Amino acid sequence: MQNSHLMGNYGTRALTLVRGQGSRVWDDQGKDYLDAVAGLAVCGLGHCHPAVTEALVNQAASLVHCSNLFNIPWQKELGDRLSRISGLEKAFFCNSGTEANEAAIKLCRLFGHSQNIESPQILVCEGAFHGRSLGALSATWGSKARNGFAPLLEGFAHIPYGDIKAIEQFSTENTVAVMLEPIQGEAGVVIPPPGYLKALRAICDTHGWLLVLDEIQTGNARTGSYFAFQQMGVTPDILTTAKGLGNGLPIGACLATAEIAELLVPGTHGTTFGGNPLVSRVACAVIDSIEKEDLCTRATELGAWILKSLQQELKDIAQVVEIRGRGMMLAIELSGPCADLVAIAAEAGLIINVTGGNRIRLLPPLTLSDSEAQLLVETLCPIIKNWEPS
Repeated sequence: MQNSHLMGNYGTRALTLVRGQGSRVWDDQGKDYLDAVAGLAVCGLGHCHPAVTEALVNQAASLVHCSNLFNIPWQKELGDRLSRISGLEKAFFCNSGTEANEAAIKLCRLFGHSQNIESPQILVCEGAFHGRSLGALSATWGSKARNGFAPLLEGFAHIPYGDIKAIEQFSTENTVAVMLEPIQGEAGVVIPPPGYLKALRAICDTHGWLLVLDEIQTGNARTGSYFAFQQMGVTPDILTTAKGLGNGLPIGACLATAEIAELLVPGTHGTTFGGNPLVSRVACAVIDSIEKEDLCTRATELGAWILKSLQQELKDIAQVVEIRGRGMMLAIELSGPCADLVAIAAEAGLIINVTGGNRIRLLPPLTLSDSEAQLLVETLCPIIKNWEPS
């Protein structure tokens, strides 16, 4: 687009997408693409899912917004459904994953102050990505996201991800919580060792700390269960989610136990748009569709097939370091920077994402068909085979 008045924080964007249907999107030139990113794990039901469209249209004709000064029936309904699924009793709704994590951080600090800790410390992980506001950014790891925004907030200590022994090394008398992604997304689909979250839960219980799980990306059936923690034998004290919850509408949620949620009293936290009738009704439709279409099972089975197919096709390719994944959250780590593969894949009619410089991240819709999964593998593997690290 020429002469744009938009800020340049997204750089040059090569494609202009104007339409979507299922796992396909079309650009302004009429070319169609298989979308293996789904709006960065947002459109888990695919584009223009009929249940989402119906909920959106019906609610838009009734009441879009009324603010949180009033009771919102669809918000209550959404809270009830997420509580049933997660086992956590209370929900706060906002507009994004970043805001959900801000709420979680504030809850941790309120918890610390309730324990007479004046400067609460939260242990967070190397490789973590929790958002771009100053609070969430302070919990995030990596110079690329953080450069130029100092001074960041104090009260965070970064520990090696997956290293349970590091917890005692970095904790202090001011530690009140451990906050992490059950599977790291922006870092390139990094899966912790078996038993890591269980051991972490035990340490938190021993010390009276909170366990906070960021399921912004891993939630909403992405990894094969509604939340990833449900595969790992633990329950957090606080959980955040967003992305796939609204299938494209901006919504985030911070869930907590009743005891922790009681720390938020009138005046301590709020939002103008969060949990409005429109997004709450759509999110309820998303949950209904995930359950009715059994998309947790679908993500498990199809994700395993894609992972195995990629591993078989690329097993003897020297430039492939590792292929890993859980459900419909997969990554191919290459031996060098590979951002150029995004444009090459687009030319071949496939939308992919590269994160961390050398990791192809695949986050396709959970509704991807068998033939589309086959097409994904058949399109991507030759591209990787023909690629050489610079």
